[in-house]
Amino acid sequence: MFPIHRPRRLRTHSQLRRMVRETVLTTNDLIYPLFAVPGEGIAKEVKSMPGVYQLSVNKIVEEAKAVYDLGIPAIILFGIPADKDVDATGAWHDCGIVQKAATAVKEAVPDLIVIADTCLCEYTSHGHCGYLQVGDLTGRVLNDPTLELLKKTAVSQAKAGADIIAPSGMMDGFVQAIRQGLDEAGFQDTPIMSYAAKYASAYYGPFRDAAESTPQFGDRRTYQMDPGNAREAIKEIELDIAEGADMLMVKPALSYMDIIWRVKEASNLPVAAYNVSGEYSMIKAAALNGWIDEKRVVMETLTSFKRAGADLILTYHAKDAARWLLE
Repeated sequence: MFPIHRPRRLRTHSQLRRMVRETVLTTNDLIYPLFAVPGEGIAKEVKSMPGVYQLSVNKIVEEAKAVYDLGIPAIILFGIPADKDVDATGAWHDCGIVQKAATAVKEAVPDLIVIADTCLCEYTSHGHCGYLQVGDLTGRVLNDPTLELLKKTAVSQAKAGADIIAPSGMMDGFVQAIRQGLDEAGFQDTPIMSYAAKYASAYYGPFRDAAESTPQFGDRRTYQMDPGNAREAIKEIELDIAEGADMLMVKPALSYMDIIWRVKEASNLPVAAYNVSGEYSMIKAAALNGWIDEKRVVMETLTSFKRAGADLILTYHAKDAARWLLE
């Protein structure tokens, strides 16, 4: 019974462990989310997301420079408009907050990749991701009319300088509609990162504080995916691939690593995982209470996303992770 095979031999020294490590996290894997608001000199911390701020455009530029200096290759922009209406005007207007932020960042840090979240919930007065039937209080979004709004939004974001368009509303056919709109406007080379498998998750709570996008009534379960479904995720990604998606996303990440794995196995496209607000805030809360080692838990969590198959990780931990990777 003497053990011939002793796996512990390769664990005896930190350098040896580093040499044989199967999954390696780097700053190239990270995308940092930012929330843009109107005004000047604004940096308002999100109460439920310690360390995350709503930022005016000039502060967004400062953050973009800091992100770039840390070696993080990309940011994703979300916007909180001054006014909201049923037509989500702030989402697609040339002077919209995301458009202003994208232009300012590209002028200041041209080599930083700017991803624009292409959704409507932050901009509609009711907080849902598109048009609703007049008098509807259930939140059942009208799919096809909403596609026209998404096309307008994507084109305006690309005109403003966004390098990647990331539609997140889970409307049927949204990738094809946006691809058509971008191509017709001369943006054939602008890629689409589709939120292909986005679940109706309770983990989004703090984000809705940050983006001020809580639905005024109903919920989003008529268009976002049921958390119990896995095969449906493959159907969704296959449809988005057929419609012209260049990259795919799974959201959330922590409770959906099996979905990340399935999507990676089913596709040759780059796969992104969104480490969402609730996941971030749980770690932050535990760390602030001294219950966990924040650095070790964050790095273990991000590495696990990559091990599950994620090529890219959208995370509010990105700046901290980049600093720790440089140590």
